[in-house]
Amino acid sequence: MNIRAVVRGIGHYLPERIVENVEFEKTLDTSDEWIRTRSGIERRHFAAEGETTSMLGAKAAQAALLDAKMQASDLDAIIVATSTPDLTFPSVGTMIQKEIGMTSGFAFDVQAVCAGFIYALSNANAQIISGQAKRVMVVGAETFSRIMDWEDRSTCVLFGDGAGALILEAQEGEGNSEDRGILSVDLNSDGSYRDMLYVNGGVSSTGTSGKLQMQGNALFRQAVQKLASTAQTALEKANISSDEIDWVVPHQANIRIIEGTAKKLGLPMDKVVVTVQDHGNTSAASIPLAMSVGRERGQIKDGDICVAEAIGGGLAWGAVVLRW
Repeated sequence: MNIRAVVRGIGHYLPERIVENVEFEKTLDTSDEWIRTRSGIERRHFAAEGETTSMLGAKAAQAALLDAKMQASDLDAIIVATSTPDLTFPSVGTMIQKEIGMTSGFAFDVQAVCAGFIYALSNANAQIISGQAKRVMVVGAETFSRIMDWEDRSTCVLFGDGAGALILEAQEGEGNSEDRGILSVDLNSDGSYRDMLYVNGGVSSTGTSGKLQMQGNALFRQAVQKLASTAQTALEKANISSDEIDWVVPHQANIRIIEGTAKKLGLPMDKVVVTVQDHGNTSAASIPLAMSVGRERGQIKDGDICVAEAIGGGLAWGAVVLRW
């Protein structure tokens, strides 16, 4: 028998403040139509003053525990994907651990920007199949509104804040594509693309948190090709063909990237979970947010094969194939 990391519960949290595109018209040379046509984004959520990444993550974690009918004490580990931690240290993971009342096990953060949740899922999967942990909560949480250049109309309209959490549990499987749980993972990075997407600050360089910088057109071209390629590789590793896919749950960065990737995979858009219009780009939170909303909508059902894929600063990109 093979050990698989099987989904037991999912949840999400979005800050109360909803920012419609028209709000940006007051301060920037932009319009609702310009933002919609280029990104597909209509609105996003921004964290309130004093509302931190760990607070968002803890609320998503509590929602996931409720969905799984579990207590915090049932968890062995928390892995948090974030690029916007509350503090330089300690980790957001340990802060969420405290907030949900988990006093044993371990918690840590993973940093791969928008690909962070894929990297964190991969890490959780490895912990489970190696026997290091039986139940792992994977959280994606971000407050990207804190690192925006509010004078740069090409970037500040694209991002939002939020959190999603997924609980994985060790269960026995047959070792084939009929198993429930994570069936394959594909991870990639290439640091030579750094200047396409980065933040111009940090502890050992400027001593400040910095602001996000992005080369949008160059990144777009890389994203579609690399996302389709990593998804295809993950499918091959899982011995699953694209026509067996029930849902693609992509990183929600831009509707044109989502559509371009689906087209390269030969999949219709009605097999793609899309939330970018309501959330904007929430970086590492976008995939668990989309998964949770997809479950709420009744799209993702037990037994469905889902492919999640993301690309972010680094560049870092990857995909996970799982059967719900």
